Amino acid sequence: MTGITTTGEKRLVLIGGRAHPELTEEVAAALGVEVVPTTAYDFANGEIYVRFQESVRGSDAFVIQSHCAPINQWIMEQLLMVDALKRASAKRITVVAPFYGYARQDKKHRGREPISARLIADMFRTAGADRLMSVDLHAAQIQGYFDGPVDHLWALPLLADYVGSRVDRNRLTIVSPDAGRVRVADLWSDRLGAPLAIIHKRRDPNVANQVKVHELVGDVEGRTCVLVDDMIDTAGTIVQAAEALKDNGAADIVVAATHAVLSGPAVDRLKNSAVSEVIVTNTLPVAEERRFPQLTTLSIAPLIARAIREVFDDGSVTSLFEGNA
Repeated sequence: MTGITTTGEKRLVLIGGRAHPELTEEVAAALGVEVVPTTAYDFANGEIYVRFQESVRGSDAFVIQSHCAPINQWIMEQLLMVDALKRASAKRITVVAPFYGYARQDKKHRGREPISARLIADMFRTAGADRLMSVDLHAAQIQGYFDGPVDHLWALPLLADYVGSRVDRNRLTIVSPDAGRVRVADLWSDRLGAPLAIIHKRRDPNVANQVKVHELVGDVEGRTCVLVDDMIDTAGTIVQAAEALKDNGAADIVVAATHAVLSGPAVDRLKNSAVSEVIVTNTLPVAEERRFPQLTTLSIAPLIARAIREVFDDGSVTSLFEGNA
């Protein structure tokens, strides 16, 4: 069976949806397995059909799907794959969502709003998932929304080590683009031995994806500034933060983020900004026409593969990050 690796009586099955097949293939190569052949297509009315072409009975199944656009379609496809695995008698099912959809809706900001991140976790649990694995959740408390084990992987070591190998650390400053990212920026600061700066912003609650930069806390004049965030969506926050750094005398501005959502005007904004390099991982696919000269993409596949192997072998996922936090 091409998609299965065996250890004693245990069998590891790797399944991938249609959202980001390149990442699934990279993970499979790192694990030394092949992806289970799967039939998946859309009916004329938009409904999704999935079927695995080999037995998964008694297996330890890992279902990889990044929640990229069209996000609702790919979440639904992954739910159907989980349901199919449960009905095909898989022994354990792990949902691997490198980018977890609806993660920004993790609490009620105002009355009569949903907590969408909790609903996504509930749907996967109801579909039959035993475990959830994701990379750099927008909010750490999402781990508590899923009624089962959650493996929260960090891209920070991958991104920070790349940045640290390419800049003069004596001139480096880590910058949080808003108050919500201060904790992550502080971890970057500790890892690279660099001072920290913070940009204070205020977001209009009535207008999505629009922010105003108010003030900068920290010294950035003449320094190489690394703006760190978990995702770049429309790039409004990052570009305004870069302009604030430039206005305060920063010599060079680099952006490092895990998830390249790159919605709407993001590419044009970044291409025409003061940012010299945008470093992301491949948790999400970036279409060829959405790539731009400043973009650098690092592969998250080795990290996901190592985490899958630890889970399959009943090892420690935490050990992958010991000494990194």
